[in-house]
Amino acid sequence: MKVLTFHGGIHPANDGKALTKDKEIRPVRPKQEMVYPLSQHIGAPAKPIVAKGDRVLAGQMIAEAGGFVSAPVHSTVSGTVKGIEPRRTISGSISDCIIVDNDGLYEEVAWPPKRDPESCSGSEIIEAIQKAGIVGMGGAGFPTHVKLSPKEPDKIDYVIGNCAECEPYLTSDYRRIMEEGEKVVAGLRIILKLFPKARGVLAVEDNKLDCAAKLKNLVKDDPRITVQLLKTKYPQGSERHLIYAVTRRALSSTQLPADVGCIVQNVDTLYAIRLAVEEGKPLMRRVMTVTGDAVKEPGNFLVPIGTNYEELLEYAGGFKKQPEKIISGGPMMGIAMFDLHVPVVKTSSALLCLVKDEAAKYEPTSCIHCGRCVEACPEKLIPARLAHFSLHNDKEAFQKINGMECVECGCCSYVCPARRHLTHDIKAMKRTILAERKR
Repeated sequence: MKVLTFHGGIHPANDGKALTKDKEIRPVRPKQEMVYPLSQHIGAPAKPIVAKGDRVLAGQMIAEAGGFVSAPVHSTVSGTVKGIEPRRTISGSISDCIIVDNDGLYEEVAWPPKRDPESCSGSEIIEAIQKAGIVGMGGAGFPTHVKLSPKEPDKIDYVIGNCAECEPYLTSDYRRIMEEGEKVVAGLRIILKLFPKARGVLAVEDNKLDCAAKLKNLVKDDPRITVQLLKTKYPQGSERHLIYAVTRRALSSTQLPADVGCIVQNVDTLYAIRLAVEEGKPLMRRVMTVTGDAVKEPGNFLVPIGTNYEELLEYAGGFKKQPEKIISGGPMMGIAMFDLHVPVVKTSSALLCLVKDEAAKYEPTSCIHCGRCVEACPEKLIPARLAHFSLHNDKEAFQKINGMECVECGCCSYVCPARRHLTHDIKAMKRTILAERKR
């Protein structure tokens, strides 16, 4: 089978996946209080529909969507609402949160009867996904019902299941497919009902041949779905680069995938769609990888939304060595953490704990004009020049050479022999320009 890819990118010599690749998913049953931020996605925050003192059940909606581009929030445990108050989140920011005192009983709401997705209309599918509070679980958390409601649905040619999992150390998607691949495929088939002219593609990196073989076997009798191998390379799972690798259609920062006839969904999102449409269950849990050389027992865990990161770490045995670096997510695009007393949210993918902070070892030096950042950039930009314009606050020059097209993947910083903080500088300038545009 032909292996597809894109320009640029990197592949670390040690991607860290061996730590958890063969570790089966283990359920987490938290005992501490649960914290549910009202904003866990792109769009308007959810609006609380419970009050202090209310008793809630697992699966009960506790905050409704604050608009079309928004998603409701559901309790993942039974217990009593302690209050609605500001709490810190993984980004370090403060967000209004619903706090539930977990009673440890895990009493659930009465679930509706199971239904056959083949009997559901398109509007019923979208409604089930919207009520379930599903958002993209592989990136920024775009509400899924919005993504599946393009202006021109007849122009959607591809529905791509993003099975790449290119970020180093992460193996949660791999384990989900290996253990419950049929349910992931079922989620893709449900989406294809919305787009009769589209074909489905399950895109897998070629370092996961066993995963690809399993998916091929699951879709062998389905003429609408194919499995496509991708070159093992970061950021192969980035939406733009995945679309280009599979379809050769280029996507800019001002476009959505639907503008080039594509819909892309992450593995756990596909799984959640099946659960919502077939069983009427909301997004309550997600698979997370807890890993790194500082963790006693690295593994993959099925984690209820709202769980405290510190309690999640206990399921992996805690620290065997005190880490210098803790990251929510992977090492390339994850968020560095200074406090584990924050909640797991819908977009949480991993907890990475490293004994040494390798990136902090080196002081940046002057650019040596080697061009490695240009070779690695998947957007064919000139990162060194963009960083220079950022440091000199030259917004006009930054935008003139397409700085806003940067996907902030970190490849340029990774390959820079001068250890310059290229991605950080470019990201800072992008934030400044976007803030000025809003004003």
